[in-house]
Amino acid sequence: MLLLTASSAAAEPSTAEKIDSLFAAKNKAQKVTAADDAEFLRRVWLDFDGGIPTADEARSFFAEEAPDKRSKLIEKLIAAPRFAVRMAEAFNVMLMERRGENEAWKAWLVNAFQTNEPWDAMVREMLAPDFLHEKQRGAGYFITRRLEKVGQQDTDYPGLTRDVGRMFMGIDLQCCQCHRHLSVGDYKQIDFNGLFAVYQNLKLQATDEKHKTPWVSEGLITAKYEFASVLTSKKSQTAPRVPFGEEVMIPASAADEGWLIKPDRKTKEVGQPKFSPLHEIAQRLPAPENPLFARNIANRVWFLLMGKGIVEPLDLHHSDNPPANPELLDFLAKELTSHQFDLRWLIREIAHTQSYQRSSTDTGVPQRHLTTEQQLRAFLIATGERERLETSKKPDVKVDAAKYSLADFQKAFAGALANPAKEPELAANPSLRSALFFRNSDHVNWALKPRPGNLIERLAALPDPADDLYLSTLTRLPSSEEKKQLQTWLAAHASEKAKAIGDFAWALLSSTEFFVNH
Repeated sequence: MLLLTASSAAAEPSTAEKIDSLFAAKNKAQKVTAADDAEFLRRVWLDFDGGIPTADEARSFFAEEAPDKRSKLIEKLIAAPRFAVRMAEAFNVMLMERRGENEAWKAWLVNAFQTNEPWDAMVREMLAPDFLHEKQRGAGYFITRRLEKVGQQDTDYPGLTRDVGRMFMGIDLQCCQCHRHLSVGDYKQIDFNGLFAVYQNLKLQATDEKHKTPWVSEGLITAKYEFASVLTSKKSQTAPRVPFGEEVMIPASAADEGWLIKPDRKTKEVGQPKFSPLHEIAQRLPAPENPLFARNIANRVWFLLMGKGIVEPLDLHHSDNPPANPELLDFLAKELTSHQFDLRWLIREIAHTQSYQRSSTDTGVPQRHLTTEQQLRAFLIATGERERLETSKKPDVKVDAAKYSLADFQKAFAGALANPAKEPELAANPSLRSALFFRNSDHVNWALKPRPGNLIERLAALPDPADDLYLSTLTRLPSSEEKKQLQTWLAAHASEKAKAIGDFAWALLSSTEFFVNH
């Protein structure tokens, strides 16, 4: 009998090694250099904590000599409570595109990542929310927010239809509502209207005694949805359907027989139909049999960690826009499906690759801009003000140390740095508003004044603050030239050392290096 030895078992490449092999095969001409410890530390901390390490945490990592210290750090950060919060922030920005803030939605996202809920289960809860379930009703914000009317405009059913396709299948069917897509041959008018038939049948309902959040009701569907092309005037019909999939059979029944709970005007009962297209789509779209579902989320996670999707734009998967690395995307989608859509597993595997841990000096490695949430957390950690603001619930204008609350900072940073609502945050969008914010903001200036325990007070007490300043802000040690620059600056402003350190720290904190993840 042939025994499997330890050495032969080890010969089987890991998922991370397979990813590296597929990545390298497509990028043979590109030089691959490992990021140094400083670059890796800042990158992984921003990705999995949402902020940056302190100077002491950086020193500790640099001093460690264990060959597996990077792997141990990845596992530590993914196991930490902050990982769920960071993922919730990232997916909130991706899925809602700055449409607003909702505590129930954020709590649902954090809980989903804390419990490592599979992605297909999360999507089912978003697409067919149980508004009576305390822990699940927050998922309904994905739909309810998009159904809120803006001024005198009609309810944006087409927008909701489009976003379901974009976010969960990576296909933007917007142009298919009224005619065939003019530039994408794969996208047909029936693909849009098969989803539209479901969402135009919804009605937004206000919070009531039973429902603790706004919720949606469904009307009765007894026949296929009719639509016509404005280009050809040709009329067609479709039952509810997932794009490129089969139609859902509509049960034949008399109108009254179609209700599980009949509408009643006297009691204000809106009714509940026996046949729920909303639930049918929620079961069929996030299924292993739908290849675009797995490919879309694999591509989005790759973008989140690598700064560039394998398919770009992220929401334009079609045959005329093939993946930059088809074999890699197929592998990621297949493996994610076989692991029951475990996002934590996928994120961990990518983080352990040499591809993720490459140096930003290599050709083809994009520099990722930080989200507003990452920028704020990194800024507060760097200045030493995070703990003060997180523990100070109510601002007290009489006490300088509590002049601002965390909510004040969140509002100020979002107002200056976040994208406009409904715009994907895929790349940095420098603006005069953001530049003026870091130059003139009271919040920024306040954080750079000395007070007990913060960065400026700590550095002002040191004879040579260069190392601590650069470790605290940029997660690296300064070069000899940078040390000389700081020494010269401090010597020229010796009578106001704390202010001079604050000004120098401001220059580092408002630099490009601080606002990108290498």
